[in-house]
Amino acid sequence: FNSIKSLSYPQESVNDLSPIESFRIPTKEEIREAHEEPTDPQAQQEIINSIEEVYFSNDSFDIVKYELERLPPVLSLQELEEYRDKLKQQQAAELERVTSLQSGLQLAAVICTNGRRHLNIAKEGFTQTSLGLLANQRKRQLLIGLLKSLRTIKTLQRTDVRLSEMLEEEDYPGAIQLCLECQKAASTFKHYSCISELNSKLQDTLEQIEEQLDVALSKICKNFDINHYTKVQQAYRLLGKTQTAMDQLHMHFTQAIHNTVFQVVLGYVELCAGNTDTKFQKLQYKDLCTHITSDSYIPCLADLCKALWEVMLSYYRTMQWHENHDQDEAAVVSSVSDGNNVIGTEESSFDRNYVKKKLEHGLSRIWQDVQLKVKTYLLGTDLSNFKYDDFIFVLDVISRLMQVGEEFCGSKSEVLQESIRKQSVNYFKTYHRTRLEELRMFLENETWELCPVKSSFSILQLHEFKFMEQSRSPSVSPSKQPASAVSATVTLFEQYCNGGNPFEIQADSKDDETEDVLASNGYESDEQEKSAYQEYDSDSDVPEELKRDYVDEQTGDAPIKSVSRDTLRSRKKSDYNLNKVNAPILTNTTLNVIRLVGKYMQMMNILKPIAFDVIHFMSQLFDYYLYAVYTFFGRNDMFESTGLGLSSSRLRTTLNRIQESLIDLEVSADPSGTLTAAEERKEKVPSPHLSHLVVLTSGNSLYGLAERVVATESLVFLAEQFEFLQPHLDAVMPAAKKPFLQQFYSQTVSTASELRKPVYWIVAAKAIDYEQMLLLMANVKWDVKEIMSQHNVYVDALLKEFEEFNRRLNDVSKRVRIPLPVSNILWEHCIRLANRTLVEGYANVKKCSNEGRALMQLDFQQFLMKLEKLTDIRPIPDKEFVETYIKAYYLTENDMECWIKEHREYSTKQLTNLVNICLGTYINKKARQKLLATIDDIDRPKR
Repeated sequence: FNSIKSLSYPQESVNDLSPIESFRIPTKEEIREAHEEPTDPQAQQEIINSIEEVYFSNDSFDIVKYELERLPPVLSLQELEEYRDKLKQQQAAELERVTSLQSGLQLAAVICTNGRRHLNIAKEGFTQTSLGLLANQRKRQLLIGLLKSLRTIKTLQRTDVRLSEMLEEEDYPGAIQLCLECQKAASTFKHYSCISELNSKLQDTLEQIEEQLDVALSKICKNFDINHYTKVQQAYRLLGKTQTAMDQLHMHFTQAIHNTVFQVVLGYVELCAGNTDTKFQKLQYKDLCTHITSDSYIPCLADLCKALWEVMLSYYRTMQWHENHDQDEAAVVSSVSDGNNVIGTEESSFDRNYVKKKLEHGLSRIWQDVQLKVKTYLLGTDLSNFKYDDFIFVLDVISRLMQVGEEFCGSKSEVLQESIRKQSVNYFKTYHRTRLEELRMFLENETWELCPVKSSFSILQLHEFKFMEQSRSPSVSPSKQPASAVSATVTLFEQYCNGGNPFEIQADSKDDETEDVLASNGYESDEQEKSAYQEYDSDSDVPEELKRDYVDEQTGDAPIKSVSRDTLRSRKKSDYNLNKVNAPILTNTTLNVIRLVGKYMQMMNILKPIAFDVIHFMSQLFDYYLYAVYTFFGRNDMFESTGLGLSSSRLRTTLNRIQESLIDLEVSADPSGTLTAAEERKEKVPSPHLSHLVVLTSGNSLYGLAERVVATESLVFLAEQFEFLQPHLDAVMPAAKKPFLQQFYSQTVSTASELRKPVYWIVAAKAIDYEQMLLLMANVKWDVKEIMSQHNVYVDALLKEFEEFNRRLNDVSKRVRIPLPVSNILWEHCIRLANRTLVEGYANVKKCSNEGRALMQLDFQQFLMKLEKLTDIRPIPDKEFVETYIKAYYLTENDMECWIKEHREYSTKQLTNLVNICLGTYINKKARQKLLATIDDIDRPKR
């Protein structure tokens, strides 16, 4: 190949030749030889690949020498020719490749020549000025861009001033929006060093705005402003910190409650201390509450609740804002929902749910904080010596606060209830003890004069019972606001949402507390009631209740049949009901007890957990009043031993119970007595003593009948009021304690009317001179031989006593109305005593004939006939008692024994007289002894 190369290319350096000169055209022989070779590219490539690598090693390689050295030792012509043909083929293929390369080089030379020619034309066609213009245009474009950047930078630098103005105007959303836009713009120009500084300053400004935003959020807690809060929420939303805002808001509310109560109490403590000593400011809230004085306790409590109400109202309005905002936002989302904002909607929904749950959870937390703060204040002062109205006001305020709690978060306010219960029980024990002592003083100074009230008097007219009308509406506490003013469906938050405060201390209206219950000068001015004093001579003057069948509601007696006109007219003799207006009979003491009951019920109504304690103490008021009336007017051992059952076993049991549980009998205390015994005695009250101004020994006044009527009937009236109040008491009484209430009514209240019998028995026993009648009867000769047609003088004397009794009853009725049950009991007692005196007189007879027994019957019939004209009591009490005794004079020996065993109502003396006087002349001594032994056997159990 080197030889071919040396033939084809002269030895001159190719670098010394021009591109055209260095390119040699092959000879015709070479081209022919090349064309004789196969032109298949693949075959050519295989031929070229078969050339040994050594031929391409370097230019100094000696090809001839290499080939000769390769010849075999024994030469073969055929082999040599074949080998030669192979080499020639390789040479031709390589030559064709060289030719192709030479053509490519020629084309490149032509392109280079054309390029140089065009460059020369361009160099001659463009001037340096044209290129300068292009350079200046480019520079101009760069300067315009720079100017825009500088203007933007200048605007960014001025945002500081605008941000400050926005913050002063509290335009937090605008300030944050501006700040974020500036940050976005600054990131575009961050390659400027001044912008890098500005970006850092904007970040500081954003943090400052967040701090101011937090302060603005805290202002919401005490005075919610919808516009202010809307701006704050928009600002937090721009920052993407809605949840953080909620967390901060709850922290601010907690702090607001603490700061509010501390500042209110501190203000009052410093005001009462008269100085601004900083020592109070260093105290804990609990210790600060103990420095509140009694005078400032109520106004401070009211201000405390008012301030806490403002905080809770702000929270309520915050929740309202979010509810309305969520509804509006949900409506907007549903109207423009598409696929592009799904992620944003989900994020917004998550934020709304978080806020909703956080607000709902915060309700109970905030109310718990409020309860604990008020509890600390309540227990910081001993309220046991407060005036009643002041304590009721405290209860009223706390009751209203508990109502707020129930509306705020459905809480039953157990913390407040327990703390006010402690204070109430403590207060009430002291208060009740004082009231019992006052009641004793009232009773001991009571002259039992009639307290003139209107016939239409009702305890509901007393301002102590006004709460009973208000309490029907559960949403209204016993404040001075009428129940009808606010519907039960409107909550306090709805009522006071736009202004006002439910804890404002309102001056009590005098009109609310005036009571039109007293009659003018003891008499009604109403014409209709004046007519009750006038004499009535016709049926038109007779009240309707007397025209109807009479039912004695007090004694439960069966109604009398319809009565005639004559009977109605005759009732003037014993019916003292119409001599006075049918107004309730009560005294000032009774009215005071009723007022006390109203006060007790007010407290119980406000604070139901102490209902049992209150009702128990209320029952003691009634017990003590009943015991006093009995002690003053009903206790008389001489007449209680008559065996007439004047005091029922139930009444005696009740009186014994009251004496044991409530009355301090002033027995000297045992020094070694236990503390428990001393405490029990401390709970008791000394037995009351009747005022020395009340005289019960004068016959002219029927032994204090007017006072007895007023005392006993006022007790009956008091019992009726307790009966009226029973449903109200039962409604608040704990279920476990209801048996106590039922027992109190069945065994104590219902016994009030039973006290009439022993009280009026004493009057009946002294009003008629029964001893004089016995003396007159003793002078009568009963062993007469003929039947008499004229009754004995003792009957007229007895009837004269009854007429005098009737006259004195009329006199008393001019002072005090004598109710029909009272006049009936008085007449019944007098008639019973008269009849028993008659039997006693008959039992004193020494000798008696059959005509004498007929005279007894004549006397008794005359007595009954005249007595029935004086009284309308039917049947005459103990009529059979006398008649049966008289008829016993006619019994035989055998019948007498059975009769004695059946009639144990007669005394031993009376039975013995029957045996000795009536049968003594007809039976032998042995039979008489047998009957007397039977009498003695009957009498033995009595002894």
